[in-house]
Amino acid sequence: MTNVIKFQPRKKPDAPKGPRPEWQKKALIGAGVAAFFVVVWAYYAFIAPAQPPAP
Repeated sequence: MTNVIKFQPRKKPDAPKGPRPEWQKKALIGAGVAAFFVVVWAYYAFIAPAQPPAP
């Protein structure tokens, strides 16, 4: 007797997923922009070396 692996074909989803609502897309873009500014602020506030004062 041999071991046989039987593969079943993938089943298609019942209903295709629709596009995201417009407000959700705008919210994700807004969150990305806010995160970018937070990263830039943190870099200049904590990570970047301090600049010597101008003479």
